[in-house]
Amino acid sequence: MANDLGDKIRELRKKKNLTLDKLADLTNSSKSYIWELENKNPPRPSAEKLSKIAEKLGTSIEYLLDNKNEIRAADATDAEFYRKYKNMPDETREKIRKIANMWNDDE
Repeated sequence: MANDLGDKIRELRKKKNLTLDKLADLTNSSKSYIWELENKNPPRPSAEKLSKIAEKLGTSIEYLLDNKNEIRAADATDAEFYRKYKNMPDETREKIRKIANMWNDDE
């Protein structure tokens, strides 16, 4: 029996071409733990593991736990990027802004 959390993890994992084993390795989890999140109903994730899974899948915990589908995957990806961006050194953020401005200048 599927669940919303499991469906989202599976979909994002496959989009990133990650096996259960690889996602487990990246998140210091076991393959069976990831499988259970994807397939058991209800899943019982720990906050720490869910945070690592969201990070490695390039999304947010909020998106993964959103059972009403009010958060779009693209918005969650953008929010996760912005959180990382805010923690980057000033010179890295400046480089990213310059690249973004070059794309805007082409339009």
